[in-house]
Amino acid sequence: MQPRLRRRKGTRPARATELPFLPGPEMKIIVGLGNPGKRYDDTPHNAGFAVVDRLAYKGQSIWKSNDCLALVATVWLSGVALLLAKPQTYVNLSSRSVSLLLSEYRVPIDDMVVVCDDLALPLGHIRIKARGGDGGHNGLKSIVETLVTQEFTRVRLGTAPRHEVVDTAEYVISPIPKDSVELFDQMIIRGKEAVECICLAGVTTAMNRFN
Repeated sequence: MQPRLRRRKGTRPARATELPFLPGPEMKIIVGLGNPGKRYDDTPHNAGFAVVDRLAYKGQSIWKSNDCLALVATVWLSGVALLLAKPQTYVNLSSRSVSLLLSEYRVPIDDMVVVCDDLALPLGHIRIKARGGDGGHNGLKSIVETLVTQEFTRVRLGTAPRHEVVDTAEYVISPIPKDSVELFDQMIIRGKEAVECICLAGVTTAMNRFN
């Protein structure tokens, strides 16, 4: 039986958009980066959303909106509570939501994992880092600049086009090419597994396994 999520003392019964539980040492925030709206589904830029969607589906959790400019869901992973989040601010302004999430749920930044796409990596490849710069990703840049730190774990999912494209900015918000869908889907599954490994075995073990 999974541990019961507890309501904060002194609070009213939760609305459907609230997450009525107390943060604790066994809680982590998993932030998938992407753009809101159905037109961005199944695009390279929404690879981060796809990974947290997989985690929510496995945990039979439902996405709900909250006051942190994000859709959120909670799942349990071997006794560890995972707060899954999909910022609804568009990728370039991801930090607006991330800073609110960290403050609202009182989770230290070293218990946050950010999942995002990476045009510098070949499609299908995964790169886990315990810290580092933004690598040219505007969502990571937003988070680093707002939080004034690079000390958070990130899972980067390779989305480099397999064929030459004229406009990479348009490519990342366009549907995955048909000849790349299977490889992209396999990467999303491995991305989910990478996040699970980070949460249960630590980032070093995950790096050794998935990098």
